[in-house]
Amino acid sequence: MKSIFFYFVLFFSLGVSAQALSGKAIYQSKTTVDMSDWGNREMSEDMKRQIADRMKSMLEKTYILTFNGDESLYREEEKLETGSGGRGWGMMMSSFTAGKQYKNVANNQILEEREFFGKQFLINDTLTNLEWTVGKESRQIGQYLAIKATAVKKVDPNDFSMARRRRGPRGPRGSRGTRGANEETKEVASDSTKVKDPMEEIEVPKEVTVTAWFTPQIPVNNGPGEYAGLPGLILEMNIDRTTILCSKIILNTKEAELIEAPSTGKEVSRSEYNKIVKEKTEEMRENWRGGGRRGGGRRFGG
Repeated sequence: MKSIFFYFVLFFSLGVSAQALSGKAIYQSKTTVDMSDWGNREMSEDMKRQIADRMKSMLEKTYILTFNGDESLYREEEKLETGSGGRGWGMMMSSFTAGKQYKNVANNQILEEREFFGKQFLINDTLTNLEWTVGKESRQIGQYLAIKATAVKKVDPNDFSMARRRRGPRGPRGSRGTRGANEETKEVASDSTKVKDPMEEIEVPKEVTVTAWFTPQIPVNNGPGEYAGLPGLILEMNIDRTTILCSKIILNTKEAELIEAPSTGKEVSRSEYNKIVKEKTEEMRENWRGGGRRGGGRRFGG
């Protein structure tokens, strides 16, 4: 295998400078969910398949990254609504998914649109500066040579897009330890009389490993979503259960692409937004604990 030094020589010897380079990159994003780990007593296999099919539109998406030397805008490809989403689980998941994301690597700034339970926010924050470790591993992605880099990312405890079912003290699914069948039956009967808090069933990891494949053949310090900080465009990413893969690149070396920063929503800092999410989540949990009363929660202010 050729040494990584060769690739950085290639990066610096390219005839097109990063400042003059602009274009678009199309990414396919897919998140996997293990339905066998959810509702193993309450849901039939057929019901799990139906739910998985309905979730597919939320878990498989196409994004467009428009970039130039210093700026980029990452947005979901517009498509017609099928009418199967909207409320319920769809609204819940969309509340923890970013809208348009604008990055300015020169100013170390990210602007991110968020809709949280019907209210629009614009998060103004600094870029996520991960400590990337660039290795010697490389491979071909399309017509581009890509180099592997990894980093550890701390996860906000309110980021339920990475939520997973909490493992109980009994260990792996199906293991009952030393308890007998009668004791198990009594526990289920007792639990069925209670109003369960759904949040007690899930947990958010404290940190995840992020793997990126970037190409020095496109010398822009950018990538999908919030990610940047590598000496070349990121073509593929693996974050927890999500894979983001670039399927098409359109380069323009003659004039820079015009990129407009988003401006919709109430401007808040990341910490302010996280506080709002935490307070609303706690309010919802109190509502569930109180018997799931409808209309019990207060609405967002203006």
